[in-house]
Amino acid sequence: MRGRVLHLAPHPDDEVLGAGATLMALRDAGWEVVSLACGLGRPADHARRRTEAAEACRRARFTLRVLDPPLALSRHDDLAAAEDALAGALGPLLDDLGPAIVVSPSPHDRHHGHEAVARAARRALEARPLPAPAWWLWGLWADLPLPTLLVPFGRGRLREVRAALAAHAGEVARADYPALLEARARAGAVLGPERVFGFGAGPAAGAPYADILTELVRTADGWRLGRPRVLAAAADLAPGPAGRADPAPWLDAPSLTTLMGPPG
Repeated sequence: MRGRVLHLAPHPDDEVLGAGATLMALRDAGWEVVSLACGLGRPADHARRRTEAAEACRRARFTLRVLDPPLALSRHDDLAAAEDALAGALGPLLDDLGPAIVVSPSPHDRHHGHEAVARAARRALEARPLPAPAWWLWGLWADLPLPTLLVPFGRGRLREVRAALAAHAGEVARADYPALLEARARAGAVLGPERVFGFGAGPAAGAPYADILTELVRTADGWRLGRPRVLAAAADLAPGPAGRADPAPWLDAPSLTTLMGPPG
């Protein structure tokens, strides 16, 4: 085993929809992927969603952990209390697992529950002594403005991710998430090279699909963006060096959701 990756899923299915292909590539490169289901949706759905998460992680060959008690992350719940609870729980979990990479949604992902999980992740990581785990962010409900990682993949990987997503039968019946999965991956392959490396400068993805993520590296001077890179080979799938770009103006800014509330 090369090391551990801890993924923070605000809800079951986020371990697949957020950056499922990237997590599977890490798994294939010898990493143990531990996915923490932070919440289980509405209380009436807890049993179903726990069962679906277990099956999805079995298909994906991830190790599933479920936060006990699961966070209440609906728009009318006490999200500050949920953030505090998760930040407190993550300290012992990081001690126990010792991950080299923590993967989570972005703190600007527009979904109130996703953002609360990301804020808790930041607090827990900032409480760690250096060297701290790398922090990889995905965007689902809002685009990442500062992506640094391009993870190309092919049709076989897409089928594998879709098979894991299909385990979340209740959510797939509610919305066409398989179509979303493919559309985001196609957009990642087309737009990702220039979004990561600069307009007019990016190398072709070299595959029909891609995930894009933001890598943050904590240094003695605070967070730094990781250097832009393609994660195409097993050897590439590891924490990268810190670049010089300071993400503080974005990372420290209140999110649109904090300022204006959730949509609707």
